[in-house]
Amino acid sequence: MSRFDRSKGPSQRQLRVGEQVRHVVAELLQRGEIADPVLDGAVISVSEVAMSPDLKIGTVFITPMGSDKGDEIVKALARHRGFIRKRVSASLKHMKYMPDFRFRIDTSFDNFSRIDNVLRSPEVARDLDRFDDGDGENDE
Repeated sequence: MSRFDRSKGPSQRQLRVGEQVRHVVAELLQRGEIADPVLDGAVISVSEVAMSPDLKIGTVFITPMGSDKGDEIVKALARHRGFIRKRVSASLKHMKYMPDFRFRIDTSFDNFSRIDNVLRSPEVARDLDRFDDGDGENDE
């Protein structure tokens, strides 16, 4: 049996290190320190960094704001992951191993939007109205 129980979610250390990495990567992008034509002028939000249980891999979830070049931006960041890793290492001196980074597009905002659209649909509103009028449990 593994000593890591994946059903419990990330540990406090995974969350803390992920947040430290997120902060440093966001600053690098905000300051334009990564020299790449694809990244020039791109507004990129770093929404989350999910660390593996052994803290050796960090998955950086990004959202390109107002751009449809998400795949190109991910590839550009992957090309510069050595530079990013070196810059992050300065703020993670307490770690035994420096994590490697993977970059992914964050699709959670799209999922939230789809759920919101479903909840606002006329069919769901009709069903909710029928539930509220039905058995009187919600009446005061």
